[in-house]
Amino acid sequence: MKRCLLLLLLLFCRVAPAQVDPAPAAQFVRQYAGHYRLSPELVAALIDVESRWNPRALSSKGAMGLMQLMPATARRYGASKPFDVEQNIAAGTRYVTALMWEFHGDLRLVVAAYYAGDHGIAREQLNYHNPDVVAYVLAVRRQFMIRKYAAMRPPRRSMP
Repeated sequence: MKRCLLLLLLLFCRVAPAQVDPAPAAQFVRQYAGHYRLSPELVAALIDVESRWNPRALSSKGAMGLMQLMPATARRYGASKPFDVEQNIAAGTRYVTALMWEFHGDLRLVVAAYYAGDHGIAREQLNYHNPDVVAYVLAVRRQFMIRKYAAMRPPRRSMP
């Protein structure tokens, strides 16, 4: 009985649509990215790939919220309620900042470590061959470039 309830809960959380207006989430991304001197486009790209902006997202491995924080990572970086949008983004950006320091700003390694954990990536550096890690890094890079390009493009003027 407990397994059935847990399974239903996991299934519900994975497919539940975002129940939060994305504007405050985007505001928190800008706020915390600015505070930690990260590119807001990088943080948003991680969220694009991790949860598609679903604050109730729950992975099969237990990662939670917009930035898909594992429970230990959420606690370590101060998110006592990892499904809370602000706490999740705050903790996620702190974690990305720690990875930026650890990997000297190499975004490929930072993103790979965000996905696979910093211990394995630190050991392998750019020699990681796991196809899931490579695909993840490419997906985040693609979203980052799309967002960066959109941020640099001047606004379009509408025709009268």
